[in-house]
Amino acid sequence: MSRKTALDTDSQVLIRRIWRDEMRHHVRQIVSVVVLTVLMAGLTALYPVVIKRAVDMFAAQDPRILYQVPALVVIVTTLKAASQYGQTIAVQGLVLTVIRGLQSRMFAHALQTDISRIEREAPAQWAARFTTDAVSIREAMVRVVNALGDAVTVVGLVAAMIWADWELSLIALVLYPVAAVPIQKLGKKVRRASGGMQEQIGETSALLNESFALARQVRIYRMESRESERVDHSLDLLHTAFLRIAKGRARVDPVLEVLGGTAVAVVLGFAGWRAAMGGATLGDFTAFITALLTAARPIRALGSLNTAMQEGLAGLSRVFAVIDEPPAVVERADALTVPSGTGHLVFEEASYEYEDGRVGLAGLTLDVQPGQTVALVGPSGAGKSTALSLIPRLHDVTAGRILLEGVDIRDVRVSSLRDAIAYVSQDTTLFDMSLMENIWIGRPDASREEVENACRMAAVDFLGNLPHGLETRVGPGGRRLSGGQRQRVALARALLRNPRVLLLDEATSALDSESESRVQEALGTLRTGRTTVIVAHRLSTVQAADVIVVMDGGKAVESGSHAELLKKNGLYARLVRSQSLEAA
Repeated sequence: MSRKTALDTDSQVLIRRIWRDEMRHHVRQIVSVVVLTVLMAGLTALYPVVIKRAVDMFAAQDPRILYQVPALVVIVTTLKAASQYGQTIAVQGLVLTVIRGLQSRMFAHALQTDISRIEREAPAQWAARFTTDAVSIREAMVRVVNALGDAVTVVGLVAAMIWADWELSLIALVLYPVAAVPIQKLGKKVRRASGGMQEQIGETSALLNESFALARQVRIYRMESRESERVDHSLDLLHTAFLRIAKGRARVDPVLEVLGGTAVAVVLGFAGWRAAMGGATLGDFTAFITALLTAARPIRALGSLNTAMQEGLAGLSRVFAVIDEPPAVVERADALTVPSGTGHLVFEEASYEYEDGRVGLAGLTLDVQPGQTVALVGPSGAGKSTALSLIPRLHDVTAGRILLEGVDIRDVRVSSLRDAIAYVSQDTTLFDMSLMENIWIGRPDASREEVENACRMAAVDFLGNLPHGLETRVGPGGRRLSGGQRQRVALARALLRNPRVLLLDEATSALDSESESRVQEALGTLRTGRTTVIVAHRLSTVQAADVIVVMDGGKAVESGSHAELLKKNGLYARLVRSQSLEAA
């Protein structure tokens, strides 16, 4: 299949799909748009008729010109203005409703896609799909819908031209379609350029976000020049992408202007020759020229439509790519509720391989008894955090299985599974909400007293230093709190959930010794009667565990207590001696 045919097929598929998935659900809005558009276009096509009437009456010195023509002009222009206003509102309402539906579907699918796929791209690149892509789609859709009005206007004006003078109309109709060939080629170039531009906008936004987020490091390590070079290079690429599109757009109007001017010149030349031979009335000629010149704008709009549409199709293709992303975790139709129990967790030859081929787990076998606290330790990349993320099904195992209360977690409802689990990661980012709302996420139906109790257990003892206590807004990412404070808030959220299985991924890494001691005491109470799996580098955290599992290469290579593992003088002992496991 040729590139041209492939592009045409892709465009048709995208257009059919946006109609099937979104537009056909808004029939009433579409009908109102069509009615108002046809009315507006029909009134525009009446202008040449009014002009012909005025010129003929003027030539015949008809006294009715004093009141009839002005009345017609006022009526036609008023009706057109009213229909144009209604049509603009209707078009924008329809298009924005469709875009809103696409954005909602895209975000819903993004929430279900593989977490590693989300984390692989910068947040700004994801955001670009909801902003720049949405804008290009909106502009293209407005142009496409308005093209209906332009098409009806042109048809009406062509009818007026033929009614006024069929010979001149024939010449114009032969010359104008010649513009379609170069315009179509320009549109396809713009579509390719637009796809590159939208990708570059996402990359540039990601780079700027990264630079601002690391502003302290940039200044302390005197990276200003290096960052300027990086950002300037990205902005240069973005500038080139914008310029390429601008050049493609800029070629459209001149091509149409030259071809349109040529058509007008030929028509005028023929009309002049015919007038010299004594043919056609002044009214007919004036009506024809009025229709011809009035048709120039909608014809130019139709000519540039393909360019705008190709930009929108490039954005639409990226949006549908997100929507079509298969969910990483699929709930089975006959999924069950997690059976009652106290958190018996088993890994049976569990393996996980990332999309890029990296091995996260390679046949991990582990039996965590109810109420037991198990610490996972090992060198970086051993698979500790991967093992933790598989328990709440952030990913699904690629081989083997994980059991909770004797049931494969893939056989239970995701909501039921996650309700039984609390997870605190080493990433201490919070939502830009109040402290209360951030903790309430753990259990939205909890009372304020329960929230305050969770805060005491998690050593959230800094509320008195905040301007509004629990009601204090923490800022983007929780930046108004220190790293240790954010981590204690995240822990309070997990404590509020009162989970059956507690997962801690470096959850106390940002705490000072005093705060960690208080949190460990609280965790000691919380761990009673429930399973806790900890990934930690601190000896104080590891030594508190019932069992320490040493991982390497995605497998469990050693297990036992702290003393037992030191006696074995294996990997765990080497980690302790090399201070890979830090003293508190």
